[in-house]
Amino acid sequence: MKERIAITGSSGTIGMVLREGLSQDYDITEIDLPKVDARDYRQLLNAVQNSRAIIHLAWNSKTENFRNGNIDPDNFLMAFNVYKAAREAKVPSVIMASSIHAHAFYGWKTPPLMSVDMIPVPDSPYGADKVFIESLGRYFASKGLGVVAVRFGGVNPGNAPPSTEEYPSEERAAWLSHNDCVSLIKKIIGAEEIPNNFVLMYAVSDNERRIHDISNPFGWIPQEKAEDFT
Repeated sequence: MKERIAITGSSGTIGMVLREGLSQDYDITEIDLPKVDARDYRQLLNAVQNSRAIIHLAWNSKTENFRNGNIDPDNFLMAFNVYKAAREAKVPSVIMASSIHAHAFYGWKTPPLMSVDMIPVPDSPYGADKVFIESLGRYFASKGLGVVAVRFGGVNPGNAPPSTEEYPSEERAAWLSHNDCVSLIKKIIGAEEIPNNFVLMYAVSDNERRIHDISNPFGWIPQEKAEDFT
C-alpha cells in the first residue's frame, strides 16, 4: 500500500508539478478550494489524517505576492493551521513552501553564494511573510514536528527558464525545473531523519550563474540547468 502525502495548494503550479511527479509512489490527498479550505482548521485536520507528510503550498498570490507589496493574513493562518494539524494528527513532517524572496537577491554578486545561514533581508512584504512562516516552523520543530522549509526558486507551468531579454538575469539564475523540484521533494520525504527537526534550504536548479547555496542534508543534487532548455 502506498503512503499518503497531503498537498495543500495542489492545483497551483508547484502543486500540479508534484502531483504528477509523486503520484506513482504515493497516494496524494489534494487539499485545495473549494473542496477543502486550509483556513478552516477542522477541515484541514480531517484531510491530513494518516499522512506521511504534508507539503504546504497554499498561498493566495492574487492578494499577496512579491510584486504588489501587500500582505494577506490568511496566508499566515494557513501555515499555522498546517503546523498545528500536523502535530495533532501525528503527521511526522511538514514541507513548507518558503521562497527565494525571503532574502533579496536582485543585484547579488558572487562569491559568496547566498546562504540560508545569512540573516535574511526580505525583498518585499511577501518575502517577510515567508521568513515568518520559517520562524513559525522552528517553533513547531522545537515541539517535535519535523519541518523542512524550502526557499523555492522560480517554477513555472511551461518548465521554461526566464529569458534574460524579458527578465532580470537573477531570475534565470534562480529558476527551478520541474524534474529538480520533484526529485528534491522525493529526497526529503524519503529521508530517515530531519536533522534537529528543522532544515532551511534553497531550491534552484544547477544554473550556470546560480547565486544561491543549495547545500542540504538530503543528498539532493539538481540535475538540470537553465542553459539546457535554450
